[in-house]
Amino acid sequence: MKFLFKNFLFILLIFLAISTVFALFFQPIQKEKDISLSQLVEEIEQEKIKKISVSDNELGIIYQDGTKAKSKKEPEIALSESLINYGVDQEKLRKIEITAEEKREVLTWLGPILYFLPFVFLIFFFWLIFRQARTGATQVFDFTRAKARLFGAEGHPKEKITFKDVAGLKEAKEELKEIVDFLKNPKKYLQIGARIPRGVLLLGPPGCGKTLLARAVAGESNVPFFHISGSEFVEMFVGVGSARVRDLFSTAKKKAPAIIFIDELDAIGRHRGAGIGGGHDEREQTLNQILVEMDGFARDTKLIVMSATNRPDILDPALLRPGRFDRRVVLDLPDINDRVEILKIHCRGKPLVSNINLREVAERTPGFSGADLANLVNEAAILTARRNKTQIYQEEILESIEKVLLGPERKSHILSEKEKEIAAFHESGHALVATFLPEAEKVRKISIVARGLAAGYTLKMPTEERRIKTKSQFLAEMATLLGGYVAEKLRFGEITTGATNDLKKASELARKLVKEYGMSALGPISFGKKEELVFLGKEISEHRDYSEKMAIQIDKEVTKFIKNAENRAKKILAQKRKLLEEIAKILIKKETIEKEEFESLMRKKGVSPKSKKIFKIPSLRVKIKRV
Repeated sequence: MKFLFKNFLFILLIFLAISTVFALFFQPIQKEKDISLSQLVEEIEQEKIKKISVSDNELGIIYQDGTKAKSKKEPEIALSESLINYGVDQEKLRKIEITAEEKREVLTWLGPILYFLPFVFLIFFFWLIFRQARTGATQVFDFTRAKARLFGAEGHPKEKITFKDVAGLKEAKEELKEIVDFLKNPKKYLQIGARIPRGVLLLGPPGCGKTLLARAVAGESNVPFFHISGSEFVEMFVGVGSARVRDLFSTAKKKAPAIIFIDELDAIGRHRGAGIGGGHDEREQTLNQILVEMDGFARDTKLIVMSATNRPDILDPALLRPGRFDRRVVLDLPDINDRVEILKIHCRGKPLVSNINLREVAERTPGFSGADLANLVNEAAILTARRNKTQIYQEEILESIEKVLLGPERKSHILSEKEKEIAAFHESGHALVATFLPEAEKVRKISIVARGLAAGYTLKMPTEERRIKTKSQFLAEMATLLGGYVAEKLRFGEITTGATNDLKKASELARKLVKEYGMSALGPISFGKKEELVFLGKEISEHRDYSEKMAIQIDKEVTKFIKNAENRAKKILAQKRKLLEEIAKILIKKETIEKEEFESLMRKKGVSPKSKKIFKIPSLRVKIKRV
């Protein structure tokens, strides 16, 4: 469409140029009157004529007053002879200046050009059409070619990445170093009879560094590295996906030893037989071709296929069997030490102050992936530039954590006095319940400044890295979630919509305790089987593998967990009513309470933030009954 528009403009310019030429040559600036030869004789007799110019049979006449006219003489007869034949006075004729001029034949050279111009225009027009058709034909032949990006020995990436640029993931890097070493020194492995894995599948949550690690393999190995996304294989036309797979593998075999990296494998590697299109689905035909290429009769041991996905549960079993993706490398989210190293990498080239504390940033970002940390550092740099600072300070990085977690601060979202009081008691309820439950996480910050969709928030950070969670920790989390709901009910006698998200999270957690984790009175049984439509890639239903009677018992257990959590929060807040009101008043006044100020306030009231034990002060002693 863009090409046709440009051609139309070009043709329009040609027509404008032709029109301009015609306007210049064929439209005289001053229109001259045309007189007959007899009238010319009369005006000569009246001595009105000053000059006559003769050009072939054309006569140019200039009067005494400067006006102009034109006429024609008899052909093949001289002008003077024609005028004498008409009876002009020769004495008066001698007073007129008569000149002979050579006629300027504009059409002698312009005529042929204008004659052939339409033919030239038609030839040019058809040439444009044929060129477009030729380009389209070329695109048709290129349509089945896999447009993989080449890195490594022959490729020229803008930024070369090696294993040194990837923080953490020690085990994953060791696994992939074997692949790189085999490609560099294949004889060492072949002599001992070892066979390198045919395919390597990188598994991990989004943002943990799967694609980055694959780029590091491309940087470390001196072999061609073909990078393509799984979605680039599938088109609306039948057979295109499988043709692109064949082209990709044939191109890589010519460059062997080489590595093929297919990013987002789940786009084409989903379980077969569950899609809408059945066995003739184009995506399934593409997957079938990949299976054949990876373990067909013409097996090439010098070609290694790498892939990445965060949905291994939906992959077809044929992909995961030995001989295809027979080595799986699991990438976890970084721990606190790895987060420090990742922050150091992303802080390269950024002007940080000398006393920056990246360890504190790592402590405040549990569960952050490498991509999240990169975004965090970038947000801190943007915030620094917005404040017209030349160096990034600790406060910019810490403020960016909240922006990444909750969204930007909404200063225009002004709460009324009543809403501000409700938000303050709500967040104070969360903080107090978390403080008086030993299994709950420490309170890092309390705020009633709106961020994102939240009117207020309470940040809690774990004191140590946790890979597994106990039942008591889940129960403490549920009680903390309901702390805001209970605080509103206790202070105002009614509840608001501010607890909607808390109730949703608490209900989901209670149902997981019963149906997935086996932590209820129903015993170690898993209830329900999630079913998803492969075409949509989204959980749409749950297969109930239990009876209606069991469903009633599950609902009772869920209700029991919620009620116990509510009672636990209610007991703490009822006995700490004065402390709740005091924290809420401070929060209304300052809008934000940091960890240090909150812990100092708790120490004054006899609570140890580290152990969360209550000192032996009568007015503050609380006996918490564990569920």
